[in-house]
Amino acid sequence: MSALRSDPVLPIGRVLGLEKVDAGMGELVGGKAANLGELIGAGFRVPPGFVLTTETCAAVCPVDDLIGDLPGSAALIRDRITSAELPPDLVGAITGARDELGAGPVAVRSSATAEDLPHASFAGQQDTYLNVVGTEALLDAVRRCWASLWSDRAVAYREANGVEHAAVRIAVVVQRMVDAHAAGVLFTANPVTGDRAECVIDASTGLGESVVSGAVTPDHFVVRGDRVSAQPGDKPTSVRAVPGGGVETVAQDSETASIGEAQARELAEVGRRVARHFGTPQDVEWAIGADGLWLTQSRPITTLFPLPAESERGLRMYLSVNVAQGVYRPLTPMGAATLGLLAAGVLRELGIPSPDSRPAPLREVDGWVFLDITGTTGNRIGRAVLPRLLAAAEARTGRVYESMMDDPRLPLRPGVPWRVLRGLAGVLARNRIPLLVAGVLRDPARAREEAFRRVDELRADLAAARPVTARERLDAARHALRRTTAPVMAWVAPRMMPILLLSRLLPKLTGASEAEVQVVLSGVPHNVTTEMDLELWAIAQRLGPDVDDLAARYRDRDLPSEVLRGLDEFLARHGHRTAAEIDAGVARWSEHPEKVLALVENYARTGSAGHDAVQRFRAAADEAEVMAAEIVARQQNRPRARFTAWLLNRVRNLIGMRELPKYCAVLGIAHARRHIRGIGAELAESGWISDPDDVFFLNYEELSDVIDGADHHDLIATRRETHARELRRKHLPRLLLSDGTEPETLLPQQNSENTLRGTSASPGTVTGTARVIHDPAHARLQPGEILVAPSTDPGWTPLFLTASGLVMEMGGPNSHGATVARENGIPAVVGVPHATTAIPDGRTITLHGSTGTVDL
Repeated sequence: MSALRSDPVLPIGRVLGLEKVDAGMGELVGGKAANLGELIGAGFRVPPGFVLTTETCAAVCPVDDLIGDLPGSAALIRDRITSAELPPDLVGAITGARDELGAGPVAVRSSATAEDLPHASFAGQQDTYLNVVGTEALLDAVRRCWASLWSDRAVAYREANGVEHAAVRIAVVVQRMVDAHAAGVLFTANPVTGDRAECVIDASTGLGESVVSGAVTPDHFVVRGDRVSAQPGDKPTSVRAVPGGGVETVAQDSETASIGEAQARELAEVGRRVARHFGTPQDVEWAIGADGLWLTQSRPITTLFPLPAESERGLRMYLSVNVAQGVYRPLTPMGAATLGLLAAGVLRELGIPSPDSRPAPLREVDGWVFLDITGTTGNRIGRAVLPRLLAAAEARTGRVYESMMDDPRLPLRPGVPWRVLRGLAGVLARNRIPLLVAGVLRDPARAREEAFRRVDELRADLAAARPVTARERLDAARHALRRTTAPVMAWVAPRMMPILLLSRLLPKLTGASEAEVQVVLSGVPHNVTTEMDLELWAIAQRLGPDVDDLAARYRDRDLPSEVLRGLDEFLARHGHRTAAEIDAGVARWSEHPEKVLALVENYARTGSAGHDAVQRFRAAADEAEVMAAEIVARQQNRPRARFTAWLLNRVRNLIGMRELPKYCAVLGIAHARRHIRGIGAELAESGWISDPDDVFFLNYEELSDVIDGADHHDLIATRRETHARELRRKHLPRLLLSDGTEPETLLPQQNSENTLRGTSASPGTVTGTARVIHDPAHARLQPGEILVAPSTDPGWTPLFLTASGLVMEMGGPNSHGATVARENGIPAVVGVPHATTAIPDGRTITLHGSTGTVDL
């Protein structure tokens, strides 16, 4: 390799014709050239050529002195490179390698080391020059390719994807030009739906430049097996090579076909072979000349959502647990393992068999947790019940689920699902759930008192553990989840579920409209999250408007004693909470009080400006009582009126407790995190891991191995890279099929140009400034502004006290955000597709909570 590194020009076929190109070679020749070399080594037809290495550009045109001033210095860097004089020996090497290719034009393509990364393809960020003729034109194209590494778009793309400018270098690929009569792009998986079983081809006549540049609407082919679906494009022009060099755009008959169905099948088969070689779906550029098909580039499709490993046969359907829990970010490996351990413990407490580590239906991939719900599609009970449950938690998910019920790959089994019925009956009988429900409805105050007593006992039991060694801490973390938290959750959850069901049935049982029921469910008492938010609001009002440097003043204990005492007590009681709190790998408020103090600052300022969150909550409760009385008054007879009054009273007095199961879960997760952090500190001090937080990139078994002396540095580094990549992912599917298809992409678009449609979650209409927020930490929301978020969990809800409305991409009428919005008396629309991108930050919008629409 050292000899090769001294050579500025490397022939593709001889040096890069390897079955697999190692990382060192990739750094020397860039992503594009490395992939072309692998294609040659695997036997695919690639035009012959050579590569000017990354070392060549760095030696001829050093620009390190200007990188620190980017992006402002980009133009200076480009000017330096394009005006550089190439050394005579380099010119000789280039022309000599060019002569070996024989007569005829060449294509000159950039090949950067940052290309074709797992999380970003950098497609089109650097330049390509086609039909280059003559030595001067070739040398000029080489310089321009080098300079394109520093184009404004390439610099901005690297910054957006977290790639260091100084770490990127560029090589140049020179290949014999294919005089193509058809060319285009082949995706070995459908880039829109995610379906790995489909190949998608965009093709046009002439050179492929017209396709990749978007100059024409190409012919579009979808190939599934041997079946080809063709959609002719609008191709009034074609890009052709000019005999003297360069290309031109010429007019042509728009109906001219680029390729036939047989060629589409051939391309798809070649594409599948390419994907098998690289082990991942590929984006392949190709050209067909007089001498057949040539591949000119292959890169991974970086936009596809990762798929869980699957051992079951046939098509599987997965429900996103992240979406259901309002966590629009990947979990850490320890976070996913903790969630699985806790879920398995709850199921076992309910008498449902489950493996120790996680329930069998749970799937995890790269921090995204899914539940395999394929079994529900095969029986009538599942098909009837699940959409209704989903409609309450995440409305659009229910519609997406129902849209798949006609798919022949998810057949409905005939007959009565006796096995399902017997299993359900067994769980109900074993846990005496009918009796529990009757007891809760008969005496809600007693049931509520008992539930909160058990929560207090859980808190005390968790705090009692005092492990010392790493092994003891690991055992304590597991015990906190499986033996301490899971039993309390299994006790509380069955008592809360019937109340949620009754709340969904209120319109039918009382004759009230959905909007009226939402009013009745506003300002409800006994919600631990709402009470937490109001407690923090009360603390903030003791400060007044003087809140500068609040974090520093709290750290220095330079605040009024009543404020300090209030904040200390708040963190002692609620410090286990945070945004994305179901992830044990996420720091708690108690660890970073500045997140809470930022909320206190905002509360203090808005309170001083006249906004009163407590008064708004009380007003919502008063309005609910009035609406409940109206519903009772219009009942047809006295027995029905008494029943309606009884029912509304029970639901209002119990629905606030819907938060308790999750509250218990987060208590357990936070205490498990405390023990795991202690292990991290001990292992980092002894050198077994590099950073205390490395423990959150292992699961419990792997952490146990490290305690026993295993070296997992490489595994941790890989997991950290994966987590960082997935944090940049901007879209999360509600449902996912095991072939990669995202069913929601198959639904017709509901939004119009000026109106977005979702699901009504809290009634009322409000007009205000949209504030798009992706992370609640340090976010400031002024009174009157409408919060627009991908999803929310309890860590977000302090923002609700100042928001005048809520719009969420995810969620349903009974999701956390919807419930807290109602309780705070603010209009809300949830399940609005792409809300955070369709609604510009700062735009004035009108939110119609009762109809589930947002006017832009």
